[in-house]
This record gives sequence, C-alpha cells and structure tokens, in this order.
Amino acid sequence: MTRKLGLVLALLITAVAVFTTFPRKADLHSFDPDGMAQLETAMWRDYYEKHYPKLFYHLYESSRREFGFSPLTSLGIALSAAQAAMAFQPTRSRLEADRALPYLVTYYGLLRSAAPASFDVEEIARRELDWWQARREAIGPREYGLTIAAVAALTYGKAADNPNILQFGIGRAEAMAYRDARGEGITEKDWTTIERQLKAAYQRLKAGVASQP
Repeated sequence: MTRKLGLVLALLITAVAVFTTFPRKADLHSFDPDGMAQLETAMWRDYYEKHYPKLFYHLYESSRREFGFSPLTSLGIALSAAQAAMAFQPTRSRLEADRALPYLVTYYGLLRSAAPASFDVEEIARRELDWWQARREAIGPREYGLTIAAVAALTYGKAADNPNILQFGIGRAEAMAYRDARGEGITEKDWTTIERQLKAAYQRLKAGVASQP
C-alpha cells in the first residue's frame, strides 16, 4: 500500500512538473487585439488602484493566454513585470526610476524566447523605462508614443518606421494620456473608452508585426 501511494505521489509530482515547465509554443505574434486591450485596461486599473495581486494575475493571464508561455515562465514574467511597476510607482526622478530597471531586464529576458528575433535586453528595458518616465514629464503622448513604438519594433524585429507600429505606439500613448487627464475622477465610461482606444492600437500592432520588415 505504501509503495503504491508513493508511486501515485511520484507520478502526480511528475505530472505537475511537466505541466508547469513543459515548453509551449510561445509566440509574441499570437495575441488577440481584443484580449490584449481588455487585459491591459485591467492592468492599468490594478496599477493605479494599487491592487497588486490583481495586477500579478492579469500579467500572468496575458503571458499564458495571449502569448502561450508555460505556467512557470508566465509566473516569472508576471512577477518581474509586477516588481518593475511596484518599484517605479513611488519614484519621483529618472535616477530613482532606475530601481525598476533590473526587473524590466528580467522581464524582457523571459519574453525574448518567444520573439521572432533576438534583441538587446538591456537596451529594450531601458527604452521601456524611458517612456514610463517621459509620461511624468512635460512630454506629449505623440512624442513618448514613438518610444513605445521603438520598443515594439525592437521586440518584433521590425523596422522603426513601420507605419502600423508607429500608430500602435502613438495610440497606446494617447490612451494613457486620456487616463492621466481624468486622474482620480476617472469613471467606468472612461475605462470603456480606454479599452476601445487600446483595442484600436493593438489592431495596428497585429497588422504591423504580420507585415514584412
């Protein structure tokens, strides 16, 4: 009886290990624009309302559902992204904002395995942090939207002047600027508008990454 129980437990542990670590066909191209818009809207809400467990869950969902990473890798992606957000949120200068950089390096290092081409993890992490900080300064969304587009172009191995990727970056920045302008008075209707803006932006990204470099 003891041997049988031990065998069952061993098989169960093996099955769990295989499920959590078995390589999936993770692919950064595989996202659904509607799904990404819904999840990103939820993540923005989580961030500003400081609901960090929900932020972690939605980050995990985006990695698993939209890109097809394994559960274990999705946990790593979600954890590093959530840590970056939590490290950045209380900062008040570019120097302080660098606290988030190590977590962004880890985040993009994990994403790279599903990217169509290799990229410089440190460079792309720093550019990501650049647009986070630019939002807090006297820089308009169309300007920092170009940095968002540059991050996407590097991630997908596309040309920096890809028109759909440029429009994605600007559209995503304008959705963020819309949220910032509403401040603490933001309403459910506003969040619906933001989700619609993000949906249009991610449709642009989907078209951009499917096109030739």
